[in-house]
Amino acid sequence: MALFGTSVTLKVGDRAPDFSLPDQNGKMVKLADFHGKKTVILAFYPKASTPG
Repeated sequence: MALFGTSVTLKVGDRAPDFSLPDQNGKMVKLADFHGKKTVILAFYPKASTPG
């Protein structure tokens, strides 16, 4: 399940909804793959590496 194109509003402390993204090798990885195994930190950088 990917969230691209959808709007999700979260509050501080909310659980992130499950999503999928490619890893550094192009393999699709889901957030749920790490549930109970590892701590995951999400960091978003709006406009990073983009002009303007």
